Amino acid sequence: MKLKLHWQILISLVVAVFAGHLSGTEGTLLGVKLYAVYVFIGALFMNALKMIIVPLIISSIITGVSGVGGSQGLGRLGGKTVMFYMTTSLLAILTGLLFVNLLDPGIINGEPARAVLGLSQDAVAQVAEKVQGRSASDLSDVFLSMVPPNIVLAAAEGQMLGLIFFSLLFGFFMTRIDKESGDLLNRFWQGVAGVMMGITDLIMKFAPLGVFGLVAKTVAGIGPEQLDDLAISLGTFTLSVLLALLVHVAVTLPVLLVLVARVNPLAHFKAMMPALLTAFSTASSSATLPLTMECVRDNAGVSNRTSSFVLPLGATVNMDGTALYECVAAMFIAQAYGLELSFVTQFTIVLVALLTSIGVAGIPAASLVAITIILASIGLPAEAIGLILAVDRILDMFRTSVNVFSDSCGAVLIAKTEGEQDVLKAKPVGAAS
Repeated sequence: MKLKLHWQILISLVVAVFAGHLSGTEGTLLGVKLYAVYVFIGALFMNALKMIIVPLIISSIITGVSGVGGSQGLGRLGGKTVMFYMTTSLLAILTGLLFVNLLDPGIINGEPARAVLGLSQDAVAQVAEKVQGRSASDLSDVFLSMVPPNIVLAAAEGQMLGLIFFSLLFGFFMTRIDKESGDLLNRFWQGVAGVMMGITDLIMKFAPLGVFGLVAKTVAGIGPEQLDDLAISLGTFTLSVLLALLVHVAVTLPVLLVLVARVNPLAHFKAMMPALLTAFSTASSSATLPLTMECVRDNAGVSNRTSSFVLPLGATVNMDGTALYECVAAMFIAQAYGLELSFVTQFTIVLVALLTSIGVAGIPAASLVAITIILASIGLPAEAIGLILAVDRILDMFRTSVNVFSDSCGAVLIAKTEGEQDVLKAKPVGAAS
């Protein structure tokens, strides 16, 4: 029986740790230096990921926006849905930013974890030159980069903010031209998106091999005495993500349910428990969608009109947990490089995490692609992503559950603002008994 991808990656991680530890940087096999093989495999995998980013992000955003704009998505219900999703995603990202700054997972014993993570001094110097020295006065440059004078040059140089903004505009106005031309463009971009999905699937089939190269290279470059520090660094990174997810799902979203929807959050947790457990076990919002809709309709009492619009849209564009994870991962890597990130750089991370959580939510390995985009937008290389994959699977299960719960909260909140009376069949919080 064929092993699922996450088990293949887990096995490759274990093998990579042993291989890197045994070979070091000088080990050879049949006269070939193994460290060079690790570097080649890891670089090839990262190049493949970078190759698909531009066409993937453009086609995904254009088809997503045109799909919403071509339906009732621009009406009152759609406006409320988009506003809720943007707000909760932003709050999730800010929560992640808070915890990663508090816990500093990229700092070990008061020093950047670059040595532990196998980051070369040359790479650190190049990154510092690109990123540091920016101040709040450069904030205008962030917004200027959203409107590139040459979209082709922006694509070539990896200016992701400009590409994302252009794709949003293109998808929106594609629904505002004559139907024949709009349908033609829609079929074209749907085709491009389908092709890119296929290429992404192909690349992810080789993810275990790519992860092996990235992790073995890192482990080979560090001594046995540094393995404990590596475990501490990844453990603190995991803790940062989990604490931020916990605050978002146990504080932020329940507060919105109480203040806006005037319902009991505990009743909603109980109603959504089957869907949350399924999301945790499958780590797939899309696979959980049918059960999510059933729980929201039958257990929470939301009308079919609201749930059938809000939930499929949420499974496509609303990824609170994923956006939070992307932000924490980018900050973790930046800290490992020893960078003191300015307000402008952190603002850029927040903005790109928010936009990419919408644009790449429905694609395979969405968080991996999105983190690569975020790192490129602030001038950071993607070589440390392989280590994050060591804890990605367990974190994926948690953040998918958060994604699904956020979608369901959106359905409940919007149903209440639309005047639905049977939602959760409970008295408003604070009402007299």
